[in-house]
Amino acid sequence: MSEVAIGIDVGGTTTTFGFVERDGTCVQRGSLRTDVRLDAEGFVAELLDALRRSLDRLGGAHSIRGVGIGAPNANYFNGTVENAPNLGWEGVVPLARMVGDGLGERAVLTNDANAAALGEMLFGNARGLSDFLLVTLGTGVGSGFVVGGRLVYGHDGFAGELGHVIVEPGGRSCGCGRRGCLETYASVTGLVRTVREGLRHGRRSSLSSLGPEALDGRAVHDAAEAGDALAAEAFEATGARLGLALANAAAITSPAAIVLFGGLLAAGPRFLVPTKSAFEANLLNLYCDKIELRVSGLDGPDAAILGASALAWKEFEDDGS
Repeated sequence: MSEVAIGIDVGGTTTTFGFVERDGTCVQRGSLRTDVRLDAEGFVAELLDALRRSLDRLGGAHSIRGVGIGAPNANYFNGTVENAPNLGWEGVVPLARMVGDGLGERAVLTNDANAAALGEMLFGNARGLSDFLLVTLGTGVGSGFVVGGRLVYGHDGFAGELGHVIVEPGGRSCGCGRRGCLETYASVTGLVRTVREGLRHGRRSSLSSLGPEALDGRAVHDAAEAGDALAAEAFEATGARLGLALANAAAITSPAAIVLFGGLLAAGPRFLVPTKSAFEANLLNLYCDKIELRVSGLDGPDAAILGASALAWKEFEDDGS
């Protein structure tokens, strides 16, 4: 009988889960809507029902090593999701305990970016590295700092929020309640905001005819590929902001590599070239030619599941059980 770890990724719209072997093979997967109409108890009940049905389909062919959960606003130390407005849950939710008790298995919880970092370390392009930084570039900017082979959590479980480093004092409003955070500039949302600001200032662009719903990251990419100057400049500005922030982050932990993951990478060199240029231009000379920028090696559809399962594999291997 082979072992699997259950990986669960709780997203604002969809929750995905899978049963992952130690080599990263996902033997079964599933999903359900993260219905904001449900409270935490109702959501967990639906999740446990879906997991039990999947376990039945496995037919006892695998034993469970443990459960890893990646979620927004997650506190690793306490196993709780705390004040997560995009999930519609109020207060502190003991999600790891609720899922673990419901399945009769050990469960561990961290935020989604930290889970992604562990996924890269076990299954992706950070294998063999004990010091690296993982940065997720989607709706926001997430990050996981790995130092000496361990994630950095800080004293309260919430360390490593590169997306909420202020890069423009008094700048764009952020969902965290502050202004000028990196994720308001160097995310897919930030890219679109840059374009919209240009349009408000009278810039000519093929994107001006699009409504609010249609003006998204894909539309900006397609416009840039078609020669739209504003769209191309938006990618340059987004990469420059990110590259500067990565150079500053490197001065804190001196990582061997920085791994990038997320929707912005679909733009390829259009985004990566200005990012790398700004990174190298702003890097302290002590670190020059020592830090590699890498693109995630996790398979896209299963990336979040692999990250969450890696949390369980690492947590419950480290304890010797």
